[in-house]
Amino acid sequence: MKVLLATMLISFSAINLIGQTKIKDSIDRKRISLSKISQAPKIDGILDEEVWKTAPIAQNFIERNPSNGKPEPEDFKTVVKIMYDDTGVYFGATMYDPHPENIQRELVERDDIGNDDAFAITINGYNDQQQGVFFILQASGVQADAKIMSNSNDDFSWNPVWYSAVNINENGWTAEIKIPYSELRFPKKDIQTWGLNMMRIIQKTNQNLSWNFVDNKKGDYLMYDGTLEGIKDIQPPLRLSLTPYFSSYVNNYDEKTTTNFNGGMDIKYGINDAFTLDMTLIPDFGQTSFDPAILNLGPFEQQFGEQRSFFTEGTELFSKGNLFYSRRIGGSPSNYPTTSIDETVINYPSKVKLFNAFKISGRTNKGLGIGFFNGITEEMEASIVNDQSGQTRQEIVEPWANYNVLVLDQRFNKNSSVTLVNTNVMREGKFRDANSTGLLWSINDKKNIFNYYGNLKGSWVMDGDTKFGSSSEIGFDKNAGKNRFGINANYKDKNWDINDLGFSTSTNYVNYSTHYNYRTLQPTEKFNSINANINLSYAHQLQPFLNKKIVLNSNLQFTTKDFRNYGAGLETSPFGENDTYEPRTVGRFLKNPAYINPWIWINSDSRKKFQYNFDLDYYAFDEQGRNLVRSNINLKYRFSDKFSTSYSFSPSFSNNETGFAGSDGGEIFIGRRQRNTYENSLSSRYTFNDKMSLSLEFRHYYSDVTYKNFYTLNHDGSLADTNLFTKNLNGTYNSWNVDLRYSWWFAPGSQLTLLYRNAVDDYLGVSRLKFKDNFDRLFNEKMLNNISLKVTYYLDYNKTKNLFKKKA
Repeated sequence: MKVLLATMLISFSAINLIGQTKIKDSIDRKRISLSKISQAPKIDGILDEEVWKTAPIAQNFIERNPSNGKPEPEDFKTVVKIMYDDTGVYFGATMYDPHPENIQRELVERDDIGNDDAFAITINGYNDQQQGVFFILQASGVQADAKIMSNSNDDFSWNPVWYSAVNINENGWTAEIKIPYSELRFPKKDIQTWGLNMMRIIQKTNQNLSWNFVDNKKGDYLMYDGTLEGIKDIQPPLRLSLTPYFSSYVNNYDEKTTTNFNGGMDIKYGINDAFTLDMTLIPDFGQTSFDPAILNLGPFEQQFGEQRSFFTEGTELFSKGNLFYSRRIGGSPSNYPTTSIDETVINYPSKVKLFNAFKISGRTNKGLGIGFFNGITEEMEASIVNDQSGQTRQEIVEPWANYNVLVLDQRFNKNSSVTLVNTNVMREGKFRDANSTGLLWSINDKKNIFNYYGNLKGSWVMDGDTKFGSSSEIGFDKNAGKNRFGINANYKDKNWDINDLGFSTSTNYVNYSTHYNYRTLQPTEKFNSINANINLSYAHQLQPFLNKKIVLNSNLQFTTKDFRNYGAGLETSPFGENDTYEPRTVGRFLKNPAYINPWIWINSDSRKKFQYNFDLDYYAFDEQGRNLVRSNINLKYRFSDKFSTSYSFSPSFSNNETGFAGSDGGEIFIGRRQRNTYENSLSSRYTFNDKMSLSLEFRHYYSDVTYKNFYTLNHDGSLADTNLFTKNLNGTYNSWNVDLRYSWWFAPGSQLTLLYRNAVDDYLGVSRLKFKDNFDRLFNEKMLNNISLKVTYYLDYNKTKNLFKKKA
């Protein structure tokens, strides 16, 4: 999955657990100068063409993990030959291995990271040590890629088109790669100088090695690249690609079967060497993964991750400042119809249709990043019927709306930045409009030891009157060495509201925090790494002043020599909490008791066929009979390099918790309840080859809540017994999802996906059902059955033009 690629990149780029003890002010950079070829090699994984014999060589890799700075083992040498022509750059890598039969090569889907040996390349066309594109080729032949940034604000959804092949032989394995210039960004210069680093993963020994030494002790991975020189007299090609799609759906719901057909196109155009236009016309997101819905009893909405490819790829600039939540675009309507006492809403749209969207993003050779996003959504109406006359009327619940985001991000001194972010929503007519603006800064010293950061943000909501809110943060961190620490302060006032195009929950508070971290910088006799943390935070309400919460947290995690990971921690809130959000009324708060929260977790060696992860979290409250237990167990078995299955079980039990029940005539009612939740997930995948796979995703979520007593909320946050509230709030919620997906990458950048989806959910006003009764009721609900086929085809302008020239 992309998250696995993210985890792997973080292991490359984070300032983490191992390194040397002396801090160097300068960074040594290896150099390699290329020669141009006139005859391109065949990309087949076998480096036997004549052109490879004279190609420049990069070698002498250095260990990154676990023993930072150690030369590569003689038996596991890595030799990389590099050359270029008028269309792209070629890499021929030989990874020596004395036991090639043990090279790990699990087959997974494109962009997933499996239990594989791998070879990876990072190229920075502007040689500024702040940005790069990352290509990884696994020994199974599966590709993965990402855009990476010096602040770890990376884009793992980026899907360039490049060419590769691997070959296992008696000496180890080889990788042959061509990266077209159309997938790279570089300035228009006669002679190019690019940042370059290459990495190798030896999975059976859990070693990561890099061509240019990367000091794990401080700084960012991109700071430690070498240089690639000698590419000259090349013209960046016109970067234009079209990806048309066709999709068809057969839906069965409530014994009714419908069909529909869709067509549209994604367009990608390189405006110049630095900036790219991405546009989606008549998009179709019907095959995105399902959302993990829960029974939400809290005061804030549930936040879902973005699943739509257009909103995940090329958005690294737009996520700065956390002002842009793309799920707002094409989400639920912003209004609900106004009805009289004798009217009923019979049709309310669950989603707003996206008409089109585009984004422009890139970075100049002077370090200025510019991003602009614009999306338009269609007008949506609800249907209302008059119960007396039977007449039906329509009411607009979401007008035509325009969403845009502008980001200006100036990088300087190789490791610092200042950013301006603006988001804006304009709705047609008298509907609500909104705007937010943020100024962000992150300043590192020259030695990359200290980081000073902060932001100033404002929000404006225009809905008759204009409401202005503000938010700010300031802090600093020491990021180098064994001992690291930092302090932070942040606030949001009571009017802070970015929820038209962002996501915000808590407001009207000030929070102060500090942390200390100790880590080992080299493996010890018994452990590969040790990491210990202490965190302290204090929060109070802003207006009027009210102490909210003090939290002290300490935790320890370590990795053993056999690559098992263990962790434990203890958290306490010794004075309890004044919860200002649960009462759902401004100016009121609910007192929650003090608690102690110990936890443990264990992760097994991920290289093994059988893997297990376990965690247990226990809250003991200073109140009789009140506690919370959360746990998770995840089991994975790899039957072969093609077939694997994982199962996850996550139960939680909350005893005697208190929460909002309702309000009436100024009285706020609080309920004491028992809540049991069980979540089961099954994931299975069979990968036929590096282009074709079949996967199954299943999730069943069950949550049961039983109310024991009701109280009125006093103005001092305490509770008083009451018999005024008699409403039944007991309930059981089920969410059931099954996705069976066949994927075939039948050509570079082109994919066929066949999906079967089965989904149902329900909420019943009863609790403590027996297992069989619960499922009998669930499967008596209206169930969605859906079969869909989607085909996308990638058309590169340059290849298509050359094809027509050959035919002519």
